[in-house]
Order: sequence, then structure tokens, then C-alpha cells
Amino acid sequence: VSTGEYRGSKEYHLVYSELIRAAQYEGVTTYQAIAQIMGLPLSGSYMGAQLGHVLGEISEDEVAHGRPMLSAVAVGVNGKPGEGFFAWARLLDRLQGDTAEEEQRFWEEEKEALYATWKPSFGKKKAS
Repeated sequence: VSTGEYRGSKEYHLVYSELIRAAQYEGVTTYQAIAQIMGLPLSGSYMGAQLGHVLGEISEDEVAHGRPMLSAVAVGVNGKPGEGFFAWARLLDRLQGDTAEEEQRFWEEEKEALYATWKPSFGKKKAS
């Protein structure tokens, strides 16, 4: 579904690492922090479009591997994900509803699933 313009790039891996780190600490990261990591302007439509591409590719890859959308931990200055997150969720068949309540519930559940998925397992070997 995505153009794949970032897949395999240094930026993809840096953003992927930032998202995993946020999930491991049961927190979030901001679009501005991700833009900084990628060397993009900290606001504007160009930044938004590029973040949409890389976050979409990462989410697409994660869902293809049976994991939650890693981009659920990326938020704007209002502390919530943008419309692009929910658009990708629908595109990837993760979200059917379109009300604000359904989006909020989906986002909360996706974050909890991420936190459980990426929780560090100190000292325990996990079979893969």
C-alpha cells in the first residue's frame, strides 16, 4: 500500500528505534522528535507528508508481522495521533469505526498492545 520510499533507509531504522524505545517505556514520542531524527523541518505540510510516509511504512511492516501499529506511540503537540494514524489503521483493516470515540478506544487499545509487545523481558529468554 505504501510507496516504500523510506523502507530500508537509515531514517526508517532511526524512527523505528525511537518508536520501539517509546513503547518499551510505555510512553509516546512526538512528531517533532521524529522530524528532528529525520532532519526534517519541525512543522509544515512537507514534514507531515514525510512523517506520514515513514510511519505508514513502519505500521504496514509491523502489521504484516502480526504486531500492533508501532506508530500508535507517535503523537502531535496535543498528545494524540493525527488523522493519518487512523487512516492507516483503516487501510490496514485494524479500525472499522469512524467516530471520535471509536478512534480513541482503538488508539488506547493499540498502545496497550504495543506496550505488552515491546515490554523488556529482563533476564528471560523468549522463544521466537
